[in-house]
Amino acid sequence: MSNSGNKFDESYLEMAELWAKNSYCVRRKVGAILVKDRMIISDGYNGTPSGFENVCEYDDGTTKPYVLHAEANAITKVAKSGNSSDGATLYVTASPCMECAKLIIQAGIKRVVYHDEYRLTDGLELLERAGIEVVKL
Repeated sequence: MSNSGNKFDESYLEMAELWAKNSYCVRRKVGAILVKDRMIISDGYNGTPSGFENVCEYDDGTTKPYVLHAEANAITKVAKSGNSSDGATLYVTASPCMECAKLIIQAGIKRVVYHDEYRLTDGLELLERAGIEVVKL
């Protein structure tokens, strides 16, 4: 894992942070931008699946189990488009969890740039084990 990025990394990560504001989640808002050849090919933020109510938490404040993470939303969105995420960079405001790390690997994403560390780091460890470049800015 490295801490060095470039000016494009900083700009795309800022865009992911802006995109996170679209989330209806109260506990944590996460945004993701998927970039390939300096072109944004997808975006996502954490929230409920299409067609569900835009409420991420139960009355007691716990997150509903069917809430999608920002990375999963960006990856599934690119899958519906004509684009390929193979070789892309994922910019995400929080480091990926284990489930999202598996999706990132399978989607052919080669680089992940994030800002905040998620409480569990097993997702980052899996990405590095898979040879994916991981950068914390």
